[in-house]
Amino acid sequence: MKSEEDPDLEIIKARKMLKLREQAAATEKRRKIQDESKSLEKSKKQIFLKYIYDRGDEVLAAAESQFPSQTMAVMNRILELIERGEIQQKISGGELLSLFRMLGLNIRMNTTIKIEDHGKLVSFSDKLKADSVKNGIKTE
Repeated sequence: MKSEEDPDLEIIKARKMLKLREQAAATEKRRKIQDESKSLEKSKKQIFLKYIYDRGDEVLAAAESQFPSQTMAVMNRILELIERGEIQQKISGGELLSLFRMLGLNIRMNTTIKIEDHGKLVSFSDKLKADSVKNGIKTE
């Protein structure tokens, strides 16, 4: 009776192995497609970075972290316009931020105010803290 089960078990094992190999091949194919997509996105980003200036890279990084898919769509569209010659000048960080906001993407930027104190730049909040400590005012 054991000899009758062995061919059936072998067939079942072979089918499972085939299925596992197909799944592994499909997973590998998806991974390759994702890698190619990421490398294409990186190359597009590198090209785009050549057309922005004046903190444009900071605006782009903030936009990517807050609205990744929308940022990619905007970046692709701008690159299309550049390729067609409809945009011929570089884009400043302020213009890029303004564009995102006009499109309804409220990109939040980290901003700091720096002032000169005894020949060096310090943040406004640090200056206030230092002055309040100096004058005996408690801050929380």
